[in-house]
Amino acid sequence: MSATPASATGGDTVTTAVPARLDRLPWSRWHWMIVIGLGTVWILDGLEVTIVGNVAGRLAEEGSGLDITAAQVTGVAAALYVAGACSGALFFGWLTDRYGRKKLFMITLVVYLGATAMTALSFESWWFFLFRFLTGFGIGGEYAAINSAIDELIPSLHRGRVDLIINGSYWLGAIGGALLSVVMLDTDIFPKDLGWRLSFALGVVLGLVVLLVRRHVPESPRWQFIHGRGEEAEELVSSVEREIEAEKGTKLPPPAGEITIHQRKSIGFGLIAKTVFGRYPRRATLGLSLFIGQAFLYNAITFGFGTILITFFDVPTGSTGYYFAVIAAGNFLGPLLLGRLFDTVGRRIMISGTYLLSGLLLFGTAWLFDRGSLTATTLTACWCVVLFFASAGASSAYLTVSEIFPMETRAMAIAFFYAMGTAAGGISGPLIFAGLTESGVVGDTVLAFQIGAGLMCAAGLVAAFLAVNAERRSLEDIAEPLSAVRDDRS
Repeated sequence: MSATPASATGGDTVTTAVPARLDRLPWSRWHWMIVIGLGTVWILDGLEVTIVGNVAGRLAEEGSGLDITAAQVTGVAAALYVAGACSGALFFGWLTDRYGRKKLFMITLVVYLGATAMTALSFESWWFFLFRFLTGFGIGGEYAAINSAIDELIPSLHRGRVDLIINGSYWLGAIGGALLSVVMLDTDIFPKDLGWRLSFALGVVLGLVVLLVRRHVPESPRWQFIHGRGEEAEELVSSVEREIEAEKGTKLPPPAGEITIHQRKSIGFGLIAKTVFGRYPRRATLGLSLFIGQAFLYNAITFGFGTILITFFDVPTGSTGYYFAVIAAGNFLGPLLLGRLFDTVGRRIMISGTYLLSGLLLFGTAWLFDRGSLTATTLTACWCVVLFFASAGASSAYLTVSEIFPMETRAMAIAFFYAMGTAAGGISGPLIFAGLTESGVVGDTVLAFQIGAGLMCAAGLVAAFLAVNAERRSLEDIAEPLSAVRDDRS
């Protein structure tokens, strides 16, 4: 890496091959360390949200230790959790772009762990609501910091499938949360006021394990060389190259190109907004559409899945976890089995296809539900198929906004579109649909299904026209860094 002074920008002008060196790395143990260290937090998020959804009925029962209703858990508490996630994404997203990926993905995990522990100690409804908000605050920061780091560390050849599978691992946690709730809600094993607390406490224990693993995940070299820490970036990438060459027993090929940039310490909100909405308005429309569609489907409807089973099919409170585990498995299998197609068939076809197909299948499920043709088992089977495709699409929303905007804005772009899309579907959705799914009126629940399906189809149509063919391309090629020095500049 070479450098020359550039006082006008407050830093040096540097030429580096770090991005090309990272993209040409073969898959290795080092990459698995990144996946495990960063991806496992989605498992905790899935565990957390699923436990809350499945213990809603128990918390509303006399003797639970809380004076709260099921509608407050799936409505107010769910909305506060999402509101916290939106706030945390924006707050920590800005800090992530300014101070680095590593510092923030450690801090956000600590916030999450502390708030989850305090949730387990709730003895008043206001306490439960407060720490649901703060738990979401930490999780929102995780979305921004971790998706940024993942896409900047994973080679372009594998970026799509890895990003989708990591985001889809949320549903492994959902499976664990669903099955765990079956045990924890069994009053023959734990008293009513203890089982749900232990469920949250287990999430804290697992989070501490993740925290220990995450200490070994490095800072993003892409962030380092832009923020005046080029020597650290060079040293880190060189050490990784030596490690991989020793593992594979062969020399790495030369990198395919260099990039010249003006180093800078930070970037203001004004320039971020100008870049996202001024330079890339079509991409901004795409990102917002994808997030609104998936947020309504997931945050608005699946939060109330347990309530639907109890209200319409008389499924006992302690048994809803079995059904949720099945649809969670479908959710995880979607990104796992379809993920590679996002790197081969391509982003545009796969993003639009998964959104449209899941929406159409959900319309079909709503029609069958309205006719009274479904049982608890067949409804679960329908949801499993719908969410197989929807999960891959929803995961691709995070991948999309992470890779289609310049590096300097990446974490903040993820935070913004997550917050805006989720605020539309994830805050208003639970509040609106908690009443619809609890009313006992079939038409109300059908309406909830149809709204989610309609928004997924709309997002799929937007993606068909506006999605970016980002497969197997370097991040710098998809969206040139704001700090890049172009050859035609004087």
